[in-house]
Amino acid sequence: MANKGLNIVIFYGSYRRDRNGIRAVKFVQNQLEARGHTVTFVDAKEVDLPILDRMYKEYPKGEAPENLQKLADLYADTDAYVLVAGEYNHTIQPGLSNLVDHFLEEYGFRPSAVVAYSVGGFGGARVAVHLRGYLAELGMPAIPSALHVSKITQSLGEDGEDTSPYLTKAASKFLDELEWYGRALKAERAKGVPY
Repeated sequence: MANKGLNIVIFYGSYRRDRNGIRAVKFVQNQLEARGHTVTFVDAKEVDLPILDRMYKEYPKGEAPENLQKLADLYADTDAYVLVAGEYNHTIQPGLSNLVDHFLEEYGFRPSAVVAYSVGGFGGARVAVHLRGYLAELGMPAIPSALHVSKITQSLGEDGEDTSPYLTKAASKFLDELEWYGRALKAERAKGVPY
């Protein structure tokens, strides 16, 4: 299948000292770039948005804080989103939801994909379930597949190298699906959107 490169944003929302999910970010970013995509990593800790008070769209044109404006400009050209999410108390990391919640229309009619991880054996399965409804409400519904990284510190090295018996193979199907949805929705957006 011919591959046309997409613009893809990876979101990551951990503020913890031991940010194990960075391994999954690096793994997915490396996989996507090897397939010819342009990937931008948006790290909630680095972007450092305040706890949500006003969404980007609530600022008069030209008056949004610089970090919000940069993200809005980035999202305008984004074809798909990947959320790398650890499971906190069976749900979404607060840093991730705060990062994402500052925008809405910018996500519309673009697919998302969930990479869930945990230090235990369940691979963030419960956060993946929570994210599906959340992402649909934001207008960036998740593709049917999810990539689960169990025992992340054993499955991925610090630079994102796969040390597991399964991740690279699982990622291949997952990313094939993301590419299909990304290309399909990009083509349809070019024709116009319902609202």
